[in-house]
Amino acid sequence: MSGLITILLIFLVFIIIYQIGKASEYASVMRGQEQVKFKTNRVIAWILVAFFFLFMYSIWRFNEYFKGLLLPVAACENGVKYDSMFNVTVAVTGIVFFATQAVLFWFVYRYQATENRKSFYFAHSNKLELLWTTIPAIAMAILVAIGLKNWAAVTSEAPANATVIEVVGKQFNWLVRYPGKDNELGKRDFRKISDANNVLGLDWKDPHNMDDIISQKGELHLVVNKPTKLLIGSRDVIHDVGLAHFRLKMDAVPGITTTLWLTPTITTDSMKQITHNPNFVYEISCDQMCGKGHYSMRGTVIVETQAQYDAWLAAQQSYYAENNIGGAPAAPAASTEAPKAGGEAPKAGTKADSSKAVSMK
Repeated sequence: MSGLITILLIFLVFIIIYQIGKASEYASVMRGQEQVKFKTNRVIAWILVAFFFLFMYSIWRFNEYFKGLLLPVAACENGVKYDSMFNVTVAVTGIVFFATQAVLFWFVYRYQATENRKSFYFAHSNKLELLWTTIPAIAMAILVAIGLKNWAAVTSEAPANATVIEVVGKQFNWLVRYPGKDNELGKRDFRKISDANNVLGLDWKDPHNMDDIISQKGELHLVVNKPTKLLIGSRDVIHDVGLAHFRLKMDAVPGITTTLWLTPTITTDSMKQITHNPNFVYEISCDQMCGKGHYSMRGTVIVETQAQYDAWLAAQQSYYAENNIGGAPAAPAASTEAPKAGGEAPKAGTKADSSKAVSMK
């Protein structure tokens, strides 16, 4: 019995020695794998450093390529302020972006895993949390305050000498209405809208409508260095008056009149010289998806001198005269009654409140 136990003990010793040998072999293999891992880390670290410099170079190259494809200088006073705000925003966010990316890639290279370094697990720090929460919050608050100031400037009450022009969107073109010699826009009534002879539903009982001029081709004439107030509306769906060259835009909402005002500073002829483009034209775009014909909602803006504007306005025929040969006013769109001979003439001396020029009664 004792001999059997001795044999088993000897066998057990051999097994233990064998396992120790295998463990040593496994340890050697593991040490080799660790070396491969550390070498791989170093290669990846250098690759990321190269990627960082390549990425920064690509940003510069893209900037150089698209520099000539950007919009020209802002063509109104408020637009200059918006450009300034944009530049400040890009500068602040750009500095933060480049700084954080540089630190990120530096840390990847500098603190890569090596044979002589172990990871340090840093779970939490109230001071750091407070720091990187407070500083961005303050920076964002300042940028938002600058934006709100510029927004308030274009949506505030226009100067008293501002020319009032109405811009109405419909699927799929812009309607622009100018006041006539009385310098007042007449009242509108949506129930009188007719594509045949009353596209804006002008109320012919209001004498201020008689000399109003409507451009159905979306042609907006502005006087250089003179403030203009735009009364913006829509006949159907939500549109958006986009004036990219002036850095302005405003939604055109059915049943609601939105406003903005601007002071153009560069005439169309001057901008042609600045851009070296004899075919340059300011544009009105619809910046709101408004239907299948959205792409065709393109209007034009002509910035000219006061003399040129007066000459153009004097050459236009009033919308009333265009649609009422012989002096008969346009019939309401929904009317089923036979029109009276000669129509109903406006009452002399009737006073129209210009603030209700686009009211939808």
